[in-house]
Amino acid sequence: MKKHNFSAGPSILPQEVFKEASQAILDYNNSGLSIIEISHRSKDFVDIMEEARSLALELLGLEGKGYRALFLQGGASTQFLMAAYNLLQSNAGYINTGSWSGKAIKEAKLFGEVLEIASSKDKNFNYIPKGYEIPKNLDYLHCTSNNTIFGTQIKDFPVSNIPLVCDMSSDIFSRQLDFSQFSLIYAGAQKNMGPSGTTMVVIKEDILGKIERQIPSMLDYQVHISKGSMFNTPPVFAVYVSMLTLRWLKKLGGIAAMEELNEKKAKLIYSEIDLNPLFNGFAVKEDRSDMNATFTLANEDLKETFDTMCKEAGINGVNGHRSVGGYRASMYNAMTIESVATLVDVMGDLERKA
Repeated sequence: MKKHNFSAGPSILPQEVFKEASQAILDYNNSGLSIIEISHRSKDFVDIMEEARSLALELLGLEGKGYRALFLQGGASTQFLMAAYNLLQSNAGYINTGSWSGKAIKEAKLFGEVLEIASSKDKNFNYIPKGYEIPKNLDYLHCTSNNTIFGTQIKDFPVSNIPLVCDMSSDIFSRQLDFSQFSLIYAGAQKNMGPSGTTMVVIKEDILGKIERQIPSMLDYQVHISKGSMFNTPPVFAVYVSMLTLRWLKKLGGIAAMEELNEKKAKLIYSEIDLNPLFNGFAVKEDRSDMNATFTLANEDLKETFDTMCKEAGINGVNGHRSVGGYRASMYNAMTIESVATLVDVMGDLERKA
């Protein structure tokens, strides 16, 4: 039976990427060696790293604009710390839209004053704050573009002269944006780009070198830039699979083509949520995420029946986070519209049986 994997992450990747990566585990590039045993200093892997970094900038439209792409370790959780370590001199602003924003705020407080510019905590993060004022003297402003747990997504980013830092772990490469409005973007690979183990960082180089503190080498963006993302042994396999996924995305038509498909998937499931009286959407409509649809049952007595129907249809990973409850359908880039249609059909069948 075909499995429809709606897991929030680590998540699905394109089938062609799985196939090519699995072959490379046995024999990479007819070298007689596995991708996971070749030297990270070999030409084979240096070429992989350079292509991954180049494709990232190309797809984001940032080539020749003073940006560098890095593939680092430690997940977005290390970036909560690293961004502040490199950029926070006196004070920074944070928009709190959920659990990951809260964790970023906690780490930043180790390095200076953190101002919570806006928050949606008052309604359990089911919306994106709007209409807030941004102080002019901030070192940077931090936001989280998409909130996997609560199913919200920023549609309009704050505009100011303050450097904008964004955690895009769960919607990178999913929609067209003017990425030059951001001074720093970071994203764990395990949603839209690759397996867990690497984190992409795209940074405008001219924002660096402005703080007075000494930064440990492993946490210094300038060190990683100077070493081409290979200051230490990189996560070879994760970078390789990320590179394959970026190739796949470019072949598909880039972010514009991906956005069109993602909008169709989101429209399909949200239409069912809104029309089916057995389900209630969690996030407010104008802030709904195209990546993570969160919803609950109107009647919890139907939970066992619905769960059984999902299992029988091969649907996996739709249980919601404990902060929200209910269900969460994560529809990252590699999720097919056929899989979303399968879930929608099960939701409709539940209404017909109830």
